[in-house]
Amino acid sequence: MKVLIRRMLLFTMVAGMVALIWWALQPKPVLVDTAVVSRGSLVVTISDDGRTRIRERYVVSAPLSGRLVRIGLDPGDTVTARQTLLTTIEPTDPELLDPRAAAQAQARVKAAEVRVNLAEPRLESAKEALNLAESELGRLQRLDRKNAVAEQELNRQRVIFRQAGNDYSAALFEQEIAAYELELAKSALIRTSDDTDPPTAWSLPIYAPISGRVLRVFQESSTIVNAGERILELGDPRDLEVEVDVLSTEAVAIVPGAQVLLTQWGGDHPLEARVRLIEPSAFTKISALGIEEQRVNVIIDFVDPPEARPELGDGYRVEADIVRWKSDDVLTVPTGALFRESGQWAVFVFSHDRAVLQHVEIGHRNDDAAEVLDGLQQGQTVVLYPGDRVESGVVIRQRTD
Repeated sequence: MKVLIRRMLLFTMVAGMVALIWWALQPKPVLVDTAVVSRGSLVVTISDDGRTRIRERYVVSAPLSGRLVRIGLDPGDTVTARQTLLTTIEPTDPELLDPRAAAQAQARVKAAEVRVNLAEPRLESAKEALNLAESELGRLQRLDRKNAVAEQELNRQRVIFRQAGNDYSAALFEQEIAAYELELAKSALIRTSDDTDPPTAWSLPIYAPISGRVLRVFQESSTIVNAGERILELGDPRDLEVEVDVLSTEAVAIVPGAQVLLTQWGGDHPLEARVRLIEPSAFTKISALGIEEQRVNVIIDFVDPPEARPELGDGYRVEADIVRWKSDDVLTVPTGALFRESGQWAVFVFSHDRAVLQHVEIGHRNDDAAEVLDGLQQGQTVVLYPGDRVESGVVIRQRTD
């Protein structure tokens, strides 16, 4: 009996040592992070820094030479068109009575009259284009309620209508400025006439040509100015647009009307905008790494009203995410699971506690996810950021911490 017990104990010890050696020789599982292949929305964007700028700005210049009275306005002050007195130009004898100054003033009046004559037909053409775009948009909207028009055609007409509205606003602004310049030129011409009025009658008041705010004051102190010298810059800070320069290789994929999300502008929510124009000419820019790049300016209009961005002003930095492509129902895989293998995209699939190499076909992708065209199915688990220890057939275990 004792011999049998000793043999059983010896057998147990030998079996335990064999099991211990077998366990020690087994490969230890590699801890990995995983993600599940799922269906959802995917948005591909072109992201770059941009800056805001006032759409229409006006530089007030001296219509004639004389003594500029000290300007009491500061940047940020509000002005009203034809009501707010910006400054006054007083004569410096005998400059305002010089025959040459009178001839120059007459020439400026004629030039201003030509600008007015040019602005009026442009305004009329812009108004007709706006009416036509509005009529066409209304027709397509009626067809859309009957499901008789393509969504793409309706969106294209919305872009055309917004563009026509912007063109009309610009033409109206141009016509108002031309009329103001004509009035100012005529006032300067009157003050070059020789009569017996007292010197105060020769003072030329300059009123604000537009309603808005003072952006910059070029000549704050009283001084002698020459005709055409800049005095102030005016604009409406609520009428903003965004200028973003992108690589020319990316600009070819952007279309007018594309959706844009503006982030990193200082607010707690992104602002919605639309691409209005892709400039047809590129320019060379040196990157931070010293590389020459061909870049193109993309002009973006805000969709959100000015009340949603009251703090945003002229020249402020924003980050623009221009939507290049999007879909609401697409099979996606995290980009962290993708790598190149034999010239193809591949992933490691988590299957029965082992990593299985799987080649996949990828479509659109962004920084976070990629569209799966072939090679994966919904619900499969893939390895994220596989390291050098992960190979096909290697035992893996999902990291839980």
